[in-house]
Amino acid sequence: MTFVTFLNQFISGATYGLVIYMVALGLALIFGVMSIVNLAHPSLYMLGAFFGYFIWFSLKGYFFSFWLSILLVGLVVAAAGMILEFFLRPLREHTEQILFTYAFIYIIADLIKMFWGGRYYTLPRPPGLTGSITIGEIIVPTYNLFIICISLLMGALLWLLLSKTKLGKIIRAAVFDREMVAMLGIPLPWLFTLVFGIGAFLAGAAGLLAAPMGSIGVGMDAEMMVPVFVVCIIGGMGSFLGALIASLIIGEVYAFGILVLPQMAMAFMFVVVVVVLIIRPQGLIGKS
Repeated sequence: MTFVTFLNQFISGATYGLVIYMVALGLALIFGVMSIVNLAHPSLYMLGAFFGYFIWFSLKGYFFSFWLSILLVGLVVAAAGMILEFFLRPLREHTEQILFTYAFIYIIADLIKMFWGGRYYTLPRPPGLTGSITIGEIIVPTYNLFIICISLLMGALLWLLLSKTKLGKIIRAAVFDREMVAMLGIPLPWLFTLVFGIGAFLAGAAGLLAAPMGSIGVGMDAEMMVPVFVVCIIGGMGSFLGALIASLIIGEVYAFGILVLPQMAMAFMFVVVVVVLIIRPQGLIGKS
């Protein structure tokens, strides 16, 4: 393997890993605050891709259509996530929540089939991000660099929201002492609905951002489900930093796994999970 091949594969792995990170961010937020394992979270990612396809082509005549589509898609999927959380409220403290969110995987898939059918769709890369950057013999697609930068930006903005704003302080306080937060007059049900909406916003935006790198179709949620939960488990459930480290590890393992032994690329992910859980059952950054 030449150095150029190694570096190109490394960038490809980082891009794939940070796409997973964008989706895992919302899942980590929801679990960290509400202790809900939302199996339908990758389906919100798929919903974002389909809504993104519809909204982007509806606004295609405008030069800012892609950027506006990201915002609109995030808001639409956030609303869908809030509706899901509303129905989930009675089961918040029960293990049936897992079965309930699993049912929404099929509900969302059937709704997508109803409106868009079972066909596959493709989205072009937005203007200004269609070319590539050449450094010596290394050719890096501009969109890959964009995905790397925007995923890190999303993680930084979420961290700033939770650590530097009044809303973030309330959310963090609710994690440690819900009763005290409720006694201060803060409506916890609506606070949790907002948190669920933020997590869904991240998943929906990620769906549109990742769409130009492949095709959009029913089943793309299943392709994302395993890597997203693997990242959350390796990093530690609820840990943003852990999710970032784990997503980069999994992205590189998958990228080089395809290069070395394509039929075993997905299996290599689980080897990493087994090794990490043996050494640190709570994950890399997670708490016991």
